[in-house]
Amino acid sequence: MSNLHDDYSSAGFGGDIGFGKRPALILIDVAKAYIEPGAPLYVGSEDAFQAMVRLAELARGSGVPVIFTRVEYMAGGADGGLFYQKIKALSLFDIGSRLGDFDDRLRPLEGEIVVTKQYPSAFFGTHLASTLNMIGVDTCLLSGFSTSGCVRASTLDALQYGFRPIVVSEACGDRDPKVQSANLFDLEQKYADLKSLSEIQDYFSQLPSD
Repeated sequence: MSNLHDDYSSAGFGGDIGFGKRPALILIDVAKAYIEPGAPLYVGSEDAFQAMVRLAELARGSGVPVIFTRVEYMAGGADGGLFYQKIKALSLFDIGSRLGDFDDRLRPLEGEIVVTKQYPSAFFGTHLASTLNMIGVDTCLLSGFSTSGCVRASTLDALQYGFRPIVVSEACGDRDPKVQSANLFDLEQKYADLKSLSEIQDYFSQLPSD
């Protein structure tokens, strides 16, 4: 992997974006469908989920806005278009589905924003960008499920909308370690900074108090 890093670095990839002054935590699709053993979309990454729980605790304790995304379709998925057609398991997110709900260990608190989406990116077809602009956010801390899917798509759009994208590497998960590693590498080289939970904690401790 070191040779691969060197190759990308010598080609001009992997620069730093850096933290801004007004972050928000975006918890992407932290639903039972990915967390509950036996569910078709089960990721099997309890460590990543526990890191998400810890990340939310740190954000809340530091006064950093916490925003949840969730997927929901009308029965039959007519509002899901070709994405719903491509991935049959998305029927798990039909309105009223138990697996589409948040896990009791990590769910929105009263007053926290929930963005409902039908496609991979948290930004596509939603009010997320305008909401972040309204509350003065310049940095998106991204975590959730899955790294190769909705986390990746949301990270690209965060960059394209002008927010500093920071992917919290321990706090996102995927179905396979190789897929997880490859996507984190690609995101870091081209679209985002990767930061650990401890680095996020240090960042929060340096934020100015309002």
